[in-house]
Amino acid sequence: MTTYLLRRLLALIPVMFVVVTIVFLLIHLIPGDPVAVILGPEANAQQIEDARRELGLDRPLPEQLLSFYARLLRGDLGRSYFLDRPVTQALLERAEPTLVLMTCALLVAVLIGVPSGIVAGAYHGSWWDRILMSAALLGVCIPGFWLSLNFIYLFSVRLGWLPVAGYASVFQDPVLAARYMVLPAISLGFNQSALIARIARSCMLEILRQDYIRTARAKGLAERSVVYLHAFRNALVPVVTVIGITMAILIGGAVVTEIVFNIPGLGRLIISAILRRDYPVVQGVVLVTAAAYLLINLIVDMVYAFIDPRIRYA
Repeated sequence: MTTYLLRRLLALIPVMFVVVTIVFLLIHLIPGDPVAVILGPEANAQQIEDARRELGLDRPLPEQLLSFYARLLRGDLGRSYFLDRPVTQALLERAEPTLVLMTCALLVAVLIGVPSGIVAGAYHGSWWDRILMSAALLGVCIPGFWLSLNFIYLFSVRLGWLPVAGYASVFQDPVLAARYMVLPAISLGFNQSALIARIARSCMLEILRQDYIRTARAKGLAERSVVYLHAFRNALVPVVTVIGITMAILIGGAVVTEIVFNIPGLGRLIISAILRRDYPVVQGVVLVTAAAYLLINLIVDMVYAFIDPRIRYA
């Protein structure tokens, strides 16, 4: 396992190098000039030239790329053009809302999807199966932003049970933070729970047809023990895989949810940075997101070995 882990960590280096290069080139090739956005339409040519020189945008693109590599090796993501602070500081200030939202949404997705898939697979063809899979189909088809808007209208506007939008820090007021996070977490997690439920059901159906399951039933084991102790444990590997995929999807889905519910997280930060052509912030958010994707994949691979002792990494 140690050798495998080291090999995977070393493999992350060229991947991140490619990601860094692509992100830098894409952000500099899109139309728009951050200097024009900063100075406004009334700026003259001399002011624009001075600002470009001050920001280093007047240098050739390869030179800017090499300078970007050098800063990354020092752990420096640059300085925001508009926020007038280091990008690392801006990311840390916006990281808490996004991490809290993703964690709560993942809990919702797992708590809904895994039990639904187990029950639907264990009672294949029953009314439970039809009802749960119909709900999963709705979860796949309903757009997340539409579900969010309907939740706001029903539970905030009509019933007044929960706040419409906003965010409170979990370290300052946990109760208020929980009230603000209920609707965003459910609207974001419900969509992803549908995928987990369908995969868990398919895996359960396949496992329940195996010979060792028939042997366990023939030995007189209770159906609950057969389903939860024998079948589900062997179906966990693909379920963990799809949970890892769900975590990666939530990173992108959090952008729309943060906009709808006015949550000051990384999603809103990157949207505003794109509109203002704030190159360092866009590059920083994308790089952190890419690193999170790679880390999630590594964690999922490591969890495999703990779930199934038959898995060994040479």
